[in-house]
Amino acid sequence: MSASRHSVGANRLIHETSPYLLQHAHNPVDWYPWGSEALARARQEGRPILLSIGYSACHWCHVMAHESFEDPETAALMNSLFVNIKVDREERPDLDAIYMEAVQAMTGRGGWPMTVFLTPDGKPFYGGTYFPPSPRYGMPSFTQLLRAIADAWDERRRELESAGDRMADTLSRSAALRATDTPLAPELLDRALGTLLRLHDASEGGFGDAPKFPQPTNLDFLLQSYLRVASAERVQERQQSAPSVRPASFSVLQALKLTLSKMAGGGIYDQLGGGFHRYSTDARWLVPHFEKMLYDNAQLARTYLHAWQVTGDDGYRRVVEETLDYVLREMAAPDGGFYSTQDADSEGVEGKYFLWTLAEVRDLLGAEDAQLFSRYHDVTEAGNFPEGGPGANILHVGPDLSSGARAEEVNTQRLVAVVDRGRQVLLAARERRVHPGRDEKILAEWNGLLIGTLAEAGAALDRADYVGAAQRAAEFVLTRMRASGTFGAGVTPPQSELRLFRTYKDGQAHLNGYLEDYAAVALGLLALYEATLSRRWLDAAISLAQVIQQRFSDTTGAGFYQTSDDHEHLIARRKDFLDSALPSGNSMTAELLVRLGVLLGRADLTRAATGILQLMAEALAAQPSAFGRLLCALDFYLNPGPEIAIAGDPAAADTRALLAEVWRRYVPNKVLALRAPGEDEASLYGPLLADRRQLHGRATAYVCHNYACDLPVTDPAALSKALDR
Repeated sequence: MSASRHSVGANRLIHETSPYLLQHAHNPVDWYPWGSEALARARQEGRPILLSIGYSACHWCHVMAHESFEDPETAALMNSLFVNIKVDREERPDLDAIYMEAVQAMTGRGGWPMTVFLTPDGKPFYGGTYFPPSPRYGMPSFTQLLRAIADAWDERRRELESAGDRMADTLSRSAALRATDTPLAPELLDRALGTLLRLHDASEGGFGDAPKFPQPTNLDFLLQSYLRVASAERVQERQQSAPSVRPASFSVLQALKLTLSKMAGGGIYDQLGGGFHRYSTDARWLVPHFEKMLYDNAQLARTYLHAWQVTGDDGYRRVVEETLDYVLREMAAPDGGFYSTQDADSEGVEGKYFLWTLAEVRDLLGAEDAQLFSRYHDVTEAGNFPEGGPGANILHVGPDLSSGARAEEVNTQRLVAVVDRGRQVLLAARERRVHPGRDEKILAEWNGLLIGTLAEAGAALDRADYVGAAQRAAEFVLTRMRASGTFGAGVTPPQSELRLFRTYKDGQAHLNGYLEDYAAVALGLLALYEATLSRRWLDAAISLAQVIQQRFSDTTGAGFYQTSDDHEHLIARRKDFLDSALPSGNSMTAELLVRLGVLLGRADLTRAATGILQLMAEALAAQPSAFGRLLCALDFYLNPGPEIAIAGDPAAADTRALLAEVWRRYVPNKVLALRAPGEDEASLYGPLLADRRQLHGRATAYVCHNYACDLPVTDPAALSKALDR
């Protein structure tokens, strides 16, 4: 590595834009970014590749970097034995998915940092996650592993290459899936719901044991299931004229409410600044991994919004607004997009920014108020997070307000005032601390998720600032992240194609967008269209759906590939269906195509979505916790909601009154469109808007259910009845 090629003391990562890669740019390791230069060197020299994948907010990624990648002796060993490649998993989900599947197949577990050893042509033959600098946790030291891998490569290279070939064949199997003959019927939803409820923790909420992840896609499925089951129960009760003693919908709603309340009161939720940490290390949501991810907060704010619409619980509305206010305050870029993550660490200590001692609370609030505040937020002398130091406390909600007030012999109003003031004072004091690091790359997929949430929340809560933020982010993605150059195969997209780049930072957008980027942005734009009724957002969503069909479809089968047909050639072209912390590209695509199929009257789009659902039909019922978002798409397909067309001026008071009736309720499977006066081209968007006119010069709503349309109405109360039936 010469100084002419790289900055003095820096490796090749110095030219990257990813904050995670730049964190490693001054390691003594001769890191390469993923690309042709590194792969060519490995082939030329016959050396194995050491691939390290992580992300900037990952605590154990930082630990391994400090212990091994910053150590000159370890780095020298890596440089002499391997071609070393560093990848940001958030920028390259294609590489992360391929090699994570390989590591899980080899070891039975996965996570980050991920360490994978590859043949020179990129096929994995060994891998793991974190490796310590000295033998512990039942693992060899990292340097022991390096020498063992290098010796095996020298002595048994053909054997390792054969293992890599077999693994590459295994990784290609997702693309070879064929549709099952399982019918797409309501029984699938019922079976999936029953299995998911059996996984629910009836004591602390959530699913399974520690560590606990919020799993918003599964919570969304519970919400949609509640509406479906409750609707069926109402029909049954009308037919039998006898109400159920304990309807099945009650259990679904109770499971949902328990989980949402426990998370909102736990340490996983930032009780001062709003927003959720990534996951809880314990079963009761107390001790989080402290990083904050944009995608978590985008999805969870949407889930709490829908729960507020269903239950009317103002506590859920508070979580929505606090979370989105946090995102606008701390994650918004000046040009309209939103940054990716905030680190778990500050000043080199995990969680330090978020921790409090009882003495600190007393100094800030005074003895009397500190006693009340500490009772409510369970701040004690001993602390509840020993890893954070003596007396360190993670704020969470202890007793409820009324029992806390009784215990302290004060009225509830007094306790509420003290807690609210205390949060403000502690938040102001926290702002003076050293903030956690922030990954300031902007990802199309994650911004698409947030655009949808901001648009929905803005419309439902009458928050124009949320809608405005969604519009600015959409404008950013569609202009700054629009692709006009060439992609992996050297193909230049036609000017008519709306192609997206994956990532943007420091004025530079790059990396070919993935299926999840197109689907998430398109769904966000559809939500923004419903919130604003501005046709430009619908047009852009349709354009993105066209690219998905043209560039990502399997022309010999069903479903969609994660990468486009002009993407860089990798060892496998995968189809991703699993909904984990992020919904899969196929799940979002299924929802997008079902929704557009209904909105535009396009049976071809519905058929394409059905192909995705049919591929995974049996798995949906057998393993519902892995397919929450895809189950929501199946629910939409089987139980389409009302088709709502409004004829009127979107800025007029009578039109806004009708729209308010639509926005105030949670109707997940509805579609909404508007035809403004004189808008003759509206019928081009399908039958929903054809011949929709204002009656007597007033804004008019047309509602259709199951291929049958009600009489048009101009009164909000009449529209309310039509939507609730």
